Amino acid sequence: MEDNPSSIRILPQHIVQPLLIASSSSTPEKALEILIEASRTSDGRSDLASKNILPAVQLFCQNLSYPSCRHLLLLSLKLLRNLCAGELANQNSFVEHNGVAILLTTLHSVITCDSDFAMIRMGLQVLANVSLAGELHQLAIWDKFFPLMFVQIASIRRRETCDPLCMVIYTCCDGSNELFGKLCGDHGLPMLVEIVRIASAVGFGEDWLKLLLSKICLEEHQFPQLFSRLYPVGAFEDGEDVNFRNDVFVSEQAFLLSIVSEILNEQIVEIPISHDFAMFVTGILKQVVGAVDCVTSEQRDLPTGCTIVDILGYSLTILRDLCAHDSGGVSKVDGSVDVDSLLSAGLLELLLCFLRDLEAPTTIRKAMKQSEDKKGTTSYSSKRCPYKGFRRDIVAVIGNCVYRRKHAQDEMRERNGILLLLQQCVIDEDNPFLREWGIWTVRNLLEGNAKNQRVVAELEVQGSVDVPEITGLGLKVEVDQITRRAKLVNLS
Repeated sequence: MEDNPSSIRILPQHIVQPLLIASSSSTPEKALEILIEASRTSDGRSDLASKNILPAVQLFCQNLSYPSCRHLLLLSLKLLRNLCAGELANQNSFVEHNGVAILLTTLHSVITCDSDFAMIRMGLQVLANVSLAGELHQLAIWDKFFPLMFVQIASIRRRETCDPLCMVIYTCCDGSNELFGKLCGDHGLPMLVEIVRIASAVGFGEDWLKLLLSKICLEEHQFPQLFSRLYPVGAFEDGEDVNFRNDVFVSEQAFLLSIVSEILNEQIVEIPISHDFAMFVTGILKQVVGAVDCVTSEQRDLPTGCTIVDILGYSLTILRDLCAHDSGGVSKVDGSVDVDSLLSAGLLELLLCFLRDLEAPTTIRKAMKQSEDKKGTTSYSSKRCPYKGFRRDIVAVIGNCVYRRKHAQDEMRERNGILLLLQQCVIDEDNPFLREWGIWTVRNLLEGNAKNQRVVAELEVQGSVDVPEITGLGLKVEVDQITRRAKLVNLS
């Protein structure tokens, strides 16, 4: 949309003239372009700050109407964004000369007219740069924009606006317990729910969403509340507790789990993990046990597109990293995740049930087929992995749970899990790195545990089948003549 020349000509000279003088140009458009170029560098921003140019730009911006002066307004916002990029004098001037209110009015008119994504994105980038100056600047923005204007912007449901919105919210709250407290309150959580819904639908291109969710879900311990509020509109009645329901999960919840899983995998050492968070995720895992039956003809990597399968998978990857974070014997902060509590809640029993229900890994199945072909028998069918890597993820959680925890090692033996885990030390086409995780887990099962070591040493060979991949590990496949299920035995 081109600017309306008549709208520009009626601007008073005292509004236009400072820009023309500072840029040595004859038109407002050219003046803004020259100043934008000058403001790209630190020295340029400092020089323009010494000339007190920012108030003149704000005044010019305030007198431009949208959409008739759209192009000049966009250039003005771009200049303001550049001027406030790390230049404290300009950041201070922006707040002192009512820049937050001016920008609020501008963005409101844009949203009211046609939700111009480029304009809104530029305005949010201005706010983000200003907020980096400190607490007073953050509060000035927060007081004007939270929650109504943030909600209006979130309702646009576009990636172009979602990324910078997350940037503004995070930079405003960063370092302020008070503002994060408001963000986790009755007005803030519904806004966060909408942001997660948008990102789930349109994606995100920058890390601001992950930074925001890391703070809210893990550091502020709001994951259960946010996860539960992601049910469809109307899923909760007024006053109902925010606990997840038994009958439904939605794709936005799977998306939230995937983001939290990424965050934990990338920053596991840096993030404090609460016990309540770990127990909540374990509760989710227990509720999606039936997802093992949700197998299509073609197995896929996460995300599969099937909500319940994705929730199953990301719950496992989160627990894998949580259990790795809580290494046996490491002192804990009060309220932090405790694997022993997860074990008491039946985590190992659940994981072994998952594993027992699955068909044998690829290598074992080939060995069983060799034996069946010789004997003319057929093995019983079992469930397939609901996604590629499911078996590996189960083994990984078990391996991290039993690491230097004798009572967990003993539980695995008492539940007849050692032979089952030995069977996982092989290559499987549907589970990359299963062999490596299997070996790691068996090592952890045997380390410092004489009874577990004796179980493995006492395995007897009964009609074993030679498979090179397994023989290389010092093991053999053994097929039970009654159940037709395979297990591994050592070669000694």
